[in-house]
Amino acid sequence: MARHIVARTTEIPPGGNKVVDIAGRDIVVFHINGEFFALLNRCPHEGAPLEKAACVARLTSPEPGVYQRSRVGEMLRCAWHGWEFDMRNGQSWFDPKRVKIRSYPVAVERGEELQKGPYVAETFPVHVEDSYVIVEV
Repeated sequence: MARHIVARTTEIPPGGNKVVDIAGRDIVVFHINGEFFALLNRCPHEGAPLEKAACVARLTSPEPGVYQRSRVGEMLRCAWHGWEFDMRNGQSWFDPKRVKIRSYPVAVERGEELQKGPYVAETFPVHVEDSYVIVEV
């Protein structure tokens, strides 16, 4: 799997997102609770762009009339039909056995720690002697 630099951490504010094109795929990168998550920018139900989805909390109910919120901001609610997905793994909460959004691993690294590209042009030593440029091959 190739690595792609998609943004500086400051380009995606807390609670925000950024859509990037990687190899012809629209991928949305979210910045939630100090973590970054990357998902295919397409709801598997009707194709809505997930960049427009609401980032909501997981809501559970241990008994009737009692509700508990957890994982605030980590659940995506599709803007078109309200289907919900877990931002950590793309799993649907509507139909968890059949529906899932493709998710991608995300890492935050210091600029100097990033690897240089795999393609490096070959270079040769150059010297200047008495107004002549000399290349060593």
